Amino acid sequence: MEKIIRILWKFFAAITIAIPIYLFSVQVNFYNLYGSMPSTDLLENPQSELASELYAADGSLLGKYFRNNRSPATYEEISSNMIHALIASEDYRFEQHAGIDLRGLSRAFFLSILLQQNKGGGSTLTQQLAKNLFNIRKEVNYKGKCTDIPLLNKLILKTKEWILAVQLERAYTKQEIIAMYLNTVAFGSNTYGIKVAARTFFNKTPAELRIEEAALLVGLLRAPTRYSPIKNPERANHIRNVVLAQMVKYGFLKKSEYDLICEIPTELQYQEENYEKGIAPYFRAVVRDFLLKWTQENGYDLFSDGLRIYTTIDSRVQIHAEAALKEQMALLQNQFDAHWKDQNPWIHENGKEIVDYIEKEIKKTPLYQKLRKEYGTDTESIYKVLNTPIPTTLFSWEGPIQKTITPLEAFKHHRRILQAGCMAMDPYTGHIKAWVGGIDYKYFQYDHVKQSKRQTGSTFKPIVYTVALDNDYLPTDLVTDEPVTFVQPNGTTWTPQNAWKTYSGKKYTLRYAMAKSYNSITSYLIKQLTPQLVVEYAKRMGLKGPLDPVPAICLGCSDASIYEMVGAYSTFLNKGVWTEPFFITHIEDKQGNVLQTFTPQHHEAIHEDTADLMTYMLKGSLDEGALNGVSIALREQNEIAGKSGTTSNHSDGWFIGLTQNLCTGVWVGGEDRCIHFRDFHLGAGSVTARPIWEKFITRLYNDPQLVYKKGPLTTNNILSEKVKNIIQNKPPSTHTTNHTSTDAANKKQIAIELDIDKIL
Repeated sequence: MEKIIRILWKFFAAITIAIPIYLFSVQVNFYNLYGSMPSTDLLENPQSELASELYAADGSLLGKYFRNNRSPATYEEISSNMIHALIASEDYRFEQHAGIDLRGLSRAFFLSILLQQNKGGGSTLTQQLAKNLFNIRKEVNYKGKCTDIPLLNKLILKTKEWILAVQLERAYTKQEIIAMYLNTVAFGSNTYGIKVAARTFFNKTPAELRIEEAALLVGLLRAPTRYSPIKNPERANHIRNVVLAQMVKYGFLKKSEYDLICEIPTELQYQEENYEKGIAPYFRAVVRDFLLKWTQENGYDLFSDGLRIYTTIDSRVQIHAEAALKEQMALLQNQFDAHWKDQNPWIHENGKEIVDYIEKEIKKTPLYQKLRKEYGTDTESIYKVLNTPIPTTLFSWEGPIQKTITPLEAFKHHRRILQAGCMAMDPYTGHIKAWVGGIDYKYFQYDHVKQSKRQTGSTFKPIVYTVALDNDYLPTDLVTDEPVTFVQPNGTTWTPQNAWKTYSGKKYTLRYAMAKSYNSITSYLIKQLTPQLVVEYAKRMGLKGPLDPVPAICLGCSDASIYEMVGAYSTFLNKGVWTEPFFITHIEDKQGNVLQTFTPQHHEAIHEDTADLMTYMLKGSLDEGALNGVSIALREQNEIAGKSGTTSNHSDGWFIGLTQNLCTGVWVGGEDRCIHFRDFHLGAGSVTARPIWEKFITRLYNDPQLVYKKGPLTTNNILSEKVKNIIQNKPPSTHTTNHTSTDAANKKQIAIELDIDKIL
């Protein structure tokens, strides 16, 4: 007996000496046998991928950029229900151990080795946290000469996790460890961390989780796919009740409460986060492109560094803009479908169908390019794929259409859908308040606010009139509605026609002519002013071009984006100062430190008096032009101004409106210029685009939470007196050709005819 005791004593003495030596050799990676351990710095500042978050100006979360969708929550932000469920299910002696639970290890060893029963390991929450944080099982740097030896590699990995668990327990409090653990675990559905999981499955914060909700989420941790409440609701309910039973066992829940909760199904409000869902998806995509460039230049990772990006967008204004656009576009699409019926809407200038349009356009798609890489020049195989029916989801305003259809037919279906874009901006600060780049980001990713540039039509005319007012013309000056002919460089001539194809031969004031959109009078002005001068002004007002200095530019033949046009029109309300539209105020790191603050560019583009006169000119549309169809409710006790625009063949419908503290631009058209209404009365900007603006502004006025109210266009309300003074006292113009100056003799008569006091 003494001999046995002596042997056991020597054995335990050897073990007592060997274990510390082994642990030390693993920690220092003796002769690179075991692989390195995480550094002290990494241990003190453990890194996990955090989604970068995009915030609206009103504080709401617009969206995220992530590889793994994770956002951190503090211990105080987590419901005690969640913490109790976690401890009861995963580590009920969490408060008693220092990272390693010897009782749990002994039980696991006895069950798995001696009795061959696999009933769970002895890993503590702290050990699991170490595994989640440092990924020592996969990182190459953590591998050594012995880590590929079967069985031994498992011992080494477990040893490292034990060491890290003890170090974490020394470095952090129990509360910090719990929070770190819940911020690193995966709940399935590309959801990482308790904050995202609570929002994804229940649309709640972690603090709001009920007992049954917390139990379901803890159960998910065991096998996110197997126990997914979306894919396997019965299994999810079972594991939830298992967790609840554990809470009863360890005193976190009464048996009577357990019996009651087990009978209640857990109600989900599932909403998986992705780029297609949520408000402002087009805006988020544009910001993503900007941020990718910024992070690359500044040494950050947009998808893992947990940046916080603060924007100028107001989520409430954005919601109203999206709703207004969708409401109008659904009605407009019905009209478009009824207008074309079974005919294809892609037509030549002569009105005949472009027969090979679909075959040519599909070659520009990513699908076709993918097939080209796969099949090369084998067009027969490519078109075999394109003509093979497959299950497809198609866009419609009544909801998604599930249909088995060929890719060619699906492409054709979506080309019949009208597109639109809308942007609203504070003209004084340059802050973009709403950005609607299209009708549905899931189906149509092309942004029609900044990415798309289309012919501006008559919305360009105010820039021509701006040049005129800045060069001694007045809103009350008279010009004759008659043909104006230009000689082209090749010797041919061009005579622009009015939209109604006739000339009255009468004299009209510039204000009336712009409101009624007389092409003849705009052509007369550019002939006097020169196209080159108009181009210079357009560039000063933010249009990037290309802008060709040709006479036709006065009728809006050049392309521009909504982004550019809204910036240009905002110059009128901003006393002649052009302010670059911008959308990010500042960027913070995950600790809240400001990394960069952004301010918009601005410069004086036109004289302040010219800006005031142009605001007055644009108000003329209310009385004489495109705005006379605006509802009485919107016009009462309110000053509004704006200009509609329609391009050749009604391909593009525009409207840009000014209200107090807001400039809003809207565009409507087909995916290509060849897709449009055949009738001006159906495709004009005043019919297609202006109703979106009207619905949007009406929604803003009816929202008591917003600052947008009816009132004068200018904040100081002295525009009327100032414009009247300019018109009545400015020296007469020296221009005489076909142009009647507003001299002292006829000013009074013009004022009487126009009833200036009433109009102003």
